[in-house]
Amino acid sequence: MKRILSIYLDSFKGLSQAAWLLAIVMLINRMGSMVIPFLGLYMTQVLHFDIKQVGVVLMSYGFGSVCGSYIGGWLTDRIGSFKVQFGSLVLAAPLFLLIPHFKEVQSLSIMIFTLSLIFDAFRPANSVSVASYAKPENITRAFSLNRLAINLGFSIGPAVAGFLATISFNWIFYGNSFAVLCAAVIFFVFFHKREKRSDIKSKKEIIPENELPQKRRNPYTDLPFVLFNIFCCIFSFCFFQLITTLPLFYREVHHLNDHQIGFLLGWSGFVIVLLEMFIVHIAEKRFSLISTLVFGTFLCASSYAMLNFTGGLGWLYFTFFIFGLGEMLTLPFMATVSVNRSTPKTQGAYMGFNSLAFSAANIFSPLLGTSIVDSFGFKTLWWATALTLSATAIGFYLVLKWMK
Repeated sequence: MKRILSIYLDSFKGLSQAAWLLAIVMLINRMGSMVIPFLGLYMTQVLHFDIKQVGVVLMSYGFGSVCGSYIGGWLTDRIGSFKVQFGSLVLAAPLFLLIPHFKEVQSLSIMIFTLSLIFDAFRPANSVSVASYAKPENITRAFSLNRLAINLGFSIGPAVAGFLATISFNWIFYGNSFAVLCAAVIFFVFFHKREKRSDIKSKKEIIPENELPQKRRNPYTDLPFVLFNIFCCIFSFCFFQLITTLPLFYREVHHLNDHQIGFLLGWSGFVIVLLEMFIVHIAEKRFSLISTLVFGTFLCASSYAMLNFTGGLGWLYFTFFIFGLGEMLTLPFMATVSVNRSTPKTQGAYMGFNSLAFSAANIFSPLLGTSIVDSFGFKTLWWATALTLSATAIGFYLVLKWMK
């Protein structure tokens, strides 16, 4: 037991002060994660949209996320990550307050697109900051610490949102706006005068010491990286069922109330908060990046397949636990691949492309997911998702072998 505790504590050692400060900002920001997990329920219960209309609005979120990821990465390489992150937070806060005033499919879609574009410009800039402030040997753990903050916030946000939704769904928009504004203020205080590390290097597990020719340092012409991001997109296509169709599944099939759904969505984040740094620390030392990504993807596939087996509330919590383990072994290491593949002058573009891969899934994931449910039911959706993730695991294995 002492040995395990020692390893667990070691996983937090060596991280820079800036990495911890970035995590604090991210924690406050994600404690306001109330709108997106409950957006589908808001549209069906308050606005009385049918499931296809819900898919259309959520698809607009995906389009905005794609544009935001690209623009955020492009701007980061030109004006710096601080300005992009601060601007994103400041502009997003009032948009959350405006959304409840738009109640038609078309107008709400435009607002969600705008919000997503501005809010997701934050992501590639934040990833560049994490890599820039991290010590070279701790990049993956720095990303894990940032994700720990995200998931701790996400474990709190939906639980609070479930409570606020019983009062009025409008309160989840107010809460989200307040959290984003607080994050903007604290981010400015912490980082407006803080300098980054001047020499950014990383362990070259994915590429050899002699870097790729400079002409290939564009992420959009780096063929192995393009294929890697295609598989990241497919992975996230399945991953985002977590916040689109899964809450509807809990409501319609298992008849859970808002409180139960909120706590269940927060459970995965709570597991990740407890275990991710420990598991990433072990994975970095004991396993290759390739085997970690492949195994984590298979775990996510298994969790979706498990949803088709009967069980009570405890079974749903267990499936989410398995999904959380898979998430811990995939997402931090995907970011590490992107950082290691880039050069200091193209980090924004590389991280932006990787963020874009996740954002692109948001375009069709909600619409296709809800359409499959509408036509064939949840059981078909979960089997299809599990099979797709299994194929993605094989794809990761092949493309990372090629990179290495």
